[in-house]
Amino acid sequence: MTVQLDRLSLLPLTAEVNERGHLIIGGCDTVELAAEFGTPLYLFDEFSIRSKCAEFKTEFGQRYADTTVIYACKAFINKALLLLLKEEGLGLDVVSGGELGITQSVGFPLGQVYFHGNNKSAGEISLALEWGIGRIVIDNFQELKIINRLAKEKGKKASILLRLTPGVDPHTHQYITTGTIDSKFGFPQAHSEEAVITAMSKSNLNLVGLHCHIGSLIFETEPYQQAIDFMLNFAAEMKRKHGFELKELSVGGGFAAQYTLDAPSPPTSAYAEVITSSIISRCHQLKVPLPRLIIEPGRSIVARAGVALYEIGTIKEIPGIRCYVCVDGGMGDNIRPALYGSKLEAVVANKMSDKETGKFTIAGKFCESGDILIRDIGLPQPVPGDILVVAACGAYSIPQASNYNAFFLPAIVLVKEGKARLIRRRETLEDLTQCDLV
Repeated sequence: MTVQLDRLSLLPLTAEVNERGHLIIGGCDTVELAAEFGTPLYLFDEFSIRSKCAEFKTEFGQRYADTTVIYACKAFINKALLLLLKEEGLGLDVVSGGELGITQSVGFPLGQVYFHGNNKSAGEISLALEWGIGRIVIDNFQELKIINRLAKEKGKKASILLRLTPGVDPHTHQYITTGTIDSKFGFPQAHSEEAVITAMSKSNLNLVGLHCHIGSLIFETEPYQQAIDFMLNFAAEMKRKHGFELKELSVGGGFAAQYTLDAPSPPTSAYAEVITSSIISRCHQLKVPLPRLIIEPGRSIVARAGVALYEIGTIKEIPGIRCYVCVDGGMGDNIRPALYGSKLEAVVANKMSDKETGKFTIAGKFCESGDILIRDIGLPQPVPGDILVVAACGAYSIPQASNYNAFFLPAIVLVKEGKARLIRRRETLEDLTQCDLV
């Protein structure tokens, strides 16, 4: 078996190789899709997405019946995806007026939406209140005042959660760590009690629970246990001192996805076991009722389900140093390697049965030396026109994409049972210039 075939485990669940040695996803030949829709092209496998939704609901639900799964839209938001998630019975976590607006535009039940963010504008909050958002997760004292005032003006009572920073280090990249004491997110421990007192005193706020989110790409389960212990101990203290009733506890998301063969992520069941058993055990010890559990998977729902397709162009050999293989995308559509130093793996879609001939460095087309997608990966000998498929690009690649170098953002297709459906067209020059004024 070649390393390329080993990498099938990083690709969507439906990935296979046909008799021509081509990569098939969702019953569709990726080489033919590249020819039909052009490259760069992002492909999402519907079966993989639905399977992950069901997995989270099952693994958590069978251990803790009162669990609500809400998808973190920042990982990837698209109208077609939202309708799929609606069918799967998930709620949503939105962090901006834009995400909220897209959600509202497809008729998603807004009572199942949680509105996050550390600097929500008055306009965004007003929309959330007018549209009957399910929960607003409050990040600071200023928001407490603003939301209470706006709710009063509209004759509404906003159901809220307070986001706390539990002081837990999840041992991940500093840019995606959010639960430590020094964080822009949430109420620090020194102000948590004051936040509860203030929230309970506001006439147009209904404090239903607490929220924490300790980071992203968390490969260990122990940090969740530490955060849960802090949150429940705090909730019990607030009940004893101020009569606070914890009805909902959100432990956030951050569940890891596997990007490389040498870094497998824990199964969903491992996270579910630690999180649910920690809540049940601690609540029993504290003699407090079990709250509704909220979890917020994002990356772990869509990362593996999505891949990026590129056409190989220039190949540059530097004798004794390295061979650069340049593709027609890069940091404009896939910035995580440049931003976080993220590691990715890839296959040559039209040479899946071929053996590796050497190590190659995959470079993008953007005018930055840091525009490197993958360093020194073993591949069959690439030639111009080959189709490179980069694994696990379903989360954060498209949402963080930019028009740097006047790059046209890629098209996106959703595949299922041999059929490909375009769910976002490729940008055009008219799209790039439609906001310009002369």
